[in-house]
Amino acid sequence: MIEVVGLTKRYGEKTAVDSLSFTVQPGMVTGFLGPNGAGKSTTMRMIMGLDRPTAGTATINGRPYADLRAPLREVGALLEARAVHSGRSAYDHLLALAATTGIPRSRVDEVIDIVGLHEVARKRAGGFSLGMGQRLGIASALLGDPRTVILDEPVNGLDPEGILWIRNLMQSLAAEGRTVFVSSHLMSEMALTAEHLIVVGRGRLIADLSVADFIARTALTSVRVRSPQATALHEALIGPETTITSIDRGVFDVVGLSAEEIGDRAAAAGITLHELSYQHPSLEEAFMEMTRDSVEYQAISTPHLPDGAGLVRPGDGDNFQAGKAA
Repeated sequence: MIEVVGLTKRYGEKTAVDSLSFTVQPGMVTGFLGPNGAGKSTTMRMIMGLDRPTAGTATINGRPYADLRAPLREVGALLEARAVHSGRSAYDHLLALAATTGIPRSRVDEVIDIVGLHEVARKRAGGFSLGMGQRLGIASALLGDPRTVILDEPVNGLDPEGILWIRNLMQSLAAEGRTVFVSSHLMSEMALTAEHLIVVGRGRLIADLSVADFIARTALTSVRVRSPQATALHEALIGPETTITSIDRGVFDVVGLSAEEIGDRAAAAGITLHELSYQHPSLEEAFMEMTRDSVEYQAISTPHLPDGAGLVRPGDGDNFQAGKAA
């Protein structure tokens, strides 16, 4: 279990993490979400004892990282996949870690097979692709067979097969009763992988909920309606508590009425329906809604790109402007 209580980190006048408190429970994958600059990586570094908190505490299984007797056997972390001597092979990198912590050589072979690096284990890590580097970082995190696993953006650089592999790996680790704490910017992947979410913005806690509750509390569920008598149906549904959004000719989404209520009104007015279905919001939509006031940097307008034009960069013209969010 990971416990964070009143965790604060300041760099001069900049507060990266602000009185953050949460608990990561074992037996499930907990996603750690937030916009860029929200303090996720800083929080993970403080949990791992790499940064000293300005205030507050972060403990793993009841102890600060520095007080753990055998850290690699209790917690494994991937915070920077490239933190490997480029001249060493993957095998030698893992072997050095094992030798300094009393882990048997056989475990090195096991984790190499687990992460799928058997064919390149004797090659220098400096020549690895980003995805191969991620796999080596995950192997390092798993080397001590820890009860707690912390992964910062583990799917970066992985192909679809690799993403499916790391998803299944995290879920299997959680199913064994381990604590799995993972940050990611891929909302679609978090929706498939995580059961619980810790969401931060500008260093502060925004949400500590299950994925289902996060989506339900943040984004409204709409009802998709399709009818050849769309105008008449629109008139039958319009009201002060109803929001109707046109999607296509004869198709619109309705917020404020249930599918049953829409069906009853259509039946009473003699209107034919070709579709009546709930449209559940995605985790990405819920995340964007909940964190929109916590984005530190955002585009103010969308650049116009004429046919054949190159990418417009900030400062290239008047069509693009970027700045801090209000």
